[in-house]
Amino acid sequence: MRALVIDDSRAVRMIIGNILREAGMDVLEAGDGQQGVNQLDENPDIELILVDWNMPVMNGYEFIQAVRAQQMYDHIRIMMVTTEAESEQVTKALNAGANEYLMKPFTKEVLIAKLSMLDVLEY
Repeated sequence: MRALVIDDSRAVRMIIGNILREAGMDVLEAGDGQQGVNQLDENPDIELILVDWNMPVMNGYEFIQAVRAQQMYDHIRIMMVTTEAESEQVTKALNAGANEYLMKPFTKEVLIAKLSMLDVLEY
C-alpha cells in the first residue's frame, strides 16, 4: 500500500513515515497541502493520506476539500493528524471528508489502532 504523509514538520513526517514503513507501506511525503496535491496527481496509486491541519500554502482542511471534490479520489482513506483538539474542528474535518482524526501527540500504538480501524494495515 502506498501512503502519503503531509505535514510541515519534517520530524513529524519522519516519525509517521517510519511507523507506516514498519507496517509494510511505501511512504511519500509532502510539506504542505499543495505539495500533497502534486504528489497525489503524480502517484494515483496512493491509498492512504495522513495530513496535518496547520500548514502554510494549503492547510489540511483545504487539502481534504480539494481531494474530496474529485470523485477519482473517493477510494482514498484520509486521516487528519493534528494538534487541533476542539470537537468543532474534528467535526469540520470529518464533514469535509476525513475518514479518521488523530490528535498530536500520539503513540505508535494509537496510530496503529487508528489505521486498523481504517482497515489499511497489511499484516
